[in-house]
Parts: sequence; structure tokens; C-alpha cells
Amino acid sequence: MQQLVEPTIDFNSDVYKDAYSRINAIVIEGEQEAHDNYMDMIPMLPDHEKELASLAKMEFRHKKGFQSCGRNLSVTPDMDFAQKYFAELHSNFQKAKEEGKIVTCLLIQALIIEAFAIAAYNIYIPVADPFARKITEGVVKDEYLHLNFGEEWLKANFEASKAELEEANRQNLPIIWRMLNEVEKDAKTLGMPKEELIEDFMISYGEALANIGFSTREIMKMSSYGLRGA
Repeated sequence: MQQLVEPTIDFNSDVYKDAYSRINAIVIEGEQEAHDNYMDMIPMLPDHEKELASLAKMEFRHKKGFQSCGRNLSVTPDMDFAQKYFAELHSNFQKAKEEGKIVTCLLIQALIIEAFAIAAYNIYIPVADPFARKITEGVVKDEYLHLNFGEEWLKANFEASKAELEEANRQNLPIIWRMLNEVEKDAKTLGMPKEELIEDFMISYGEALANIGFSTREIMKMSSYGLRGA
């Protein structure tokens, strides 16, 4: 019986580079957003200033790493696209910051965005070009630390945070589904099927919610809100 052989990705093809210009821009912008978000949270969590500043610095380093990945393939990232791509989450974070809603800010940045990044990087690593693979493997180790920061703070303040977490989830989780749909074609070109991205995201996000204190039933209910953005 003849074995099926997976086609080799041509990292230098025009089709690949076109898709990569948007995906690369998204990860660069995502790391910049994360840097800014952690810095914005310092006035709300002054006791954690040193830790938040360290997380922000890490995100900025990640941004530089992903910029080098684009240069390595001679691709110019489409930053206009990426800024529009993150606009809704960015707006929701800024609104929560202005209202002093640290719980919502943590859910958006330390849970949703970090789980989204972990999913994307885990699916990307096996299909990345050698240079980008090395960079991304280093980044994903750091992202688990960021997810853990949000988990630990929310776990310690679970009862007081629970209602706001549920509302923030209801407002923001559907955005992730719309974001995934928007880049489905480009992600597939890079060897990243949307179904695998969704599965990995829901595993990371669900585990974070469980670690904070939500029951399995509550997590299933909260996760179902994502389908509204499908």
C-alpha cells in the first residue's frame, strides 16, 4: 500500500510569503499589545509592579524575535492589517482599564490572549521554517509563565472576581472565534488548520479557568460563548 507523503511547505513561494506577511504581523502586534497591556496594569496592581514590568519586557523581546523571523524570509509584515485585527480586543481592554476593571483586563490579556498565543505557537512550531521554529519554541515557554500570572492572581481573588470574569468572558471570547475565522485561509497556507487552533486554544483556556476555580460545568457554559462568534 502506498504511503501518503505530506507535501513540503515552500517557505519562499509567493503564496506562502503573502500569507506570512499577515500572520507575522499579527504575532508582532500581539506581542506589542501584550507589552502595553502589562504596563497598563501596573497602576492597578502596584504590588506586582516588578513582575508585570518583567512580563512586559519579555513580550517586547518576543516582538523583536518575530520581527527577525519576517526579515529572515524577506517578508514585510502587514502591520495595518494586524492593528485592525486586534482593534476590538484592544478597545475592550482600554475600556476596562479606564473603568478600573483589573479582572477584565487580566482575563483579556493573561488568559484569552495568552491562551490564543500558546495555541497558535504550538500549532505553528512543527510547520515553521527552521529559524522561526527556534524563535517560537523559546517564546512559547515564556507564554506559559504569563498565563500562570493571571491564573494565580485570579485564583487568589476568585470569589470576588467570579461574576466579572463570567461577564468579561461573555463579551470577549466570541472575538477570538471571529479572529480565527478572519485568518483561516492564511493560517492554512502556513500549515495551521483552524480546527487544531481552536482545539489547542480551548484546552489552554479551559485549563486556566479550571485552575482559577471554575467547575467543569461552568467552563463548558463559558466556552460555549465562543460559538457565538463562529
